[in-house]
Amino acid sequence: MFWRKTVREHPEFKIGMADFGPQALGIMAWGLMIGVAMVNSGMGTLPAVAMALLVFAGSSQLAAIPLIVAGAPVWVILATAFCVNLRFVVFSLHMRAHVIHLPRWTRLAVGYFITDNGYVLFTKRFHAPGRNDDERLAQVAYLAGSNSLNWASWMLSSLVGIALAHSIPPAWGLGFAGILCLLGVQCSLASSRLRMLAALVAGVTAVCVYHLPLRLNIVTAIAVAVAVCMTAERFKPLPTKGTQA
Repeated sequence: MFWRKTVREHPEFKIGMADFGPQALGIMAWGLMIGVAMVNSGMGTLPAVAMALLVFAGSSQLAAIPLIVAGAPVWVILATAFCVNLRFVVFSLHMRAHVIHLPRWTRLAVGYFITDNGYVLFTKRFHAPGRNDDERLAQVAYLAGSNSLNWASWMLSSLVGIALAHSIPPAWGLGFAGILCLLGVQCSLASSRLRMLAALVAGVTAVCVYHLPLRLNIVTAIAVAVAVCMTAERFKPLPTKGTQA
C-alpha cells in the first residue's frame, strides 16, 4: 500500500510536476475559456461550478454546454459527452497494467484525474508496468505529480473564468486559445499513421456534416473515424517473420 506522504516525497512526484509545467499555461487558457463559456451560455454560477468540479473534461463540457442551453434531450447530451471522451476507454485499457495493484477507489481516482496530457507524459516516461514495489511507487508518484498540477491549473482557471465571465472581453480570443490547446494535444497523440488517419477522417467528416442539429456532427465524425480505422486495421498486412510489428 502506498501512503500519500510517501508518494508526495518521492522524486518522481516533482519530476511529474516539472514535466507538466510547460503545458499548464495552455490548460489554464482552456480552463478560463470553458469557465467563461459556461456562464455566458446562461448556466448559473452554482451549476457551472458543479460542472467544473465534477466533470473535469474540457472537451465534453465544450460539447455539452450548447446542447444543455438548447434544451437537447438528455440522451443526446450524454451520448455526445460519451463519444467525445471515448478515447479514455483506450487510455484506461493501456493504463490498467500500471495501476491494477492499487485499491479500487484509488484506481477510480486515477480515472478521474487522468487527462490527455497526463496520459501522454506518463506513457512517454514509463513504457512498461513496474516490476517491483519501487518501480510501481515511482510510476504512481509521477502520475500523482503531473495530475495534481493539471487538476489545480484547470480548476483554478475554470473558477476564475466563472467568477470573471462578465468582465472578460470577447476580443481576448479565449476560444481560439482553447482550440490551440486541443490542437497541441491532438498532435502529441498522432504518433502513428492510423491515428493520423483517424484525426483526418474525423475532421473532414465533422466539417462536412457541420449543419446537423444538436452538434451531432461530433458523434457522426467519431463514428465514421472509428469505422474507417477499424476497416483499415483489418486489411493491414501482417508483419513478416523477423520484422517488428
